[in-house]
Amino acid sequence: MAEDEFARVRRKMLETQIEARGVCDERVLRCMGAVPRHRFVPPDDLSWAYSDGPLPIGHGQTISQPFIVARMTELLELKSTDRALEIGTGSGYQAAVLGSLVAEVESLEMIPDLANKAVRCLVELGYTNVHIHVADGSLGWPEGAPYDAILAAAAAPSIPRPWLDQLAEGGRLVAPVGSRGVQRLEIWRRTASEFNHTLDLDVAFVPLLGEFGWKIKGE
Repeated sequence: MAEDEFARVRRKMLETQIEARGVCDERVLRCMGAVPRHRFVPPDDLSWAYSDGPLPIGHGQTISQPFIVARMTELLELKSTDRALEIGTGSGYQAAVLGSLVAEVESLEMIPDLANKAVRCLVELGYTNVHIHVADGSLGWPEGAPYDAILAAAAAPSIPRPWLDQLAEGGRLVAPVGSRGVQRLEIWRRTASEFNHTLDLDVAFVPLLGEFGWKIKGE
């Protein structure tokens, strides 16, 4: 498929999957209409790059459904001066979306092969403000804290304390929390003296692994 055809399908994705479901942040919409999702999917799945659902990327991981990427990004209420932390780099697509909207992104991935592929793709596309680390995402990345925004692309049994500790005053955190099968998006906000949180959509993400995540069977 030629690049102009990918652009046409991406515009249709934006209109029918994202705008039609109520995402209205203009910066998020422009970003979702510009980031080439097809560059982040396996070659065999190029024809499905802008389909309304997640796609496998190997190692039991997925690239998230476009609408969910847009919705979670909108919930973060991002500013161009923000510094963001992403838990679960995966393909690098969500990191590219964040990198288009904020000053700097630290992104954590436990699987080296996925991290390396994401780095190559992001470098090729010119996302110089996204920094990927092979690390336990459930611990966050204290070296870069505090963060104005934290987004988790893996489902936690509960919000790990390190994420809250690394959130700046006034910062926002969006993460799927629940069972291994079904979760709710939780939105946390830090004020001077407390954390407040609300609930959003039902979702289904791959499980968060690591010290504050789900245990691998057999451990």
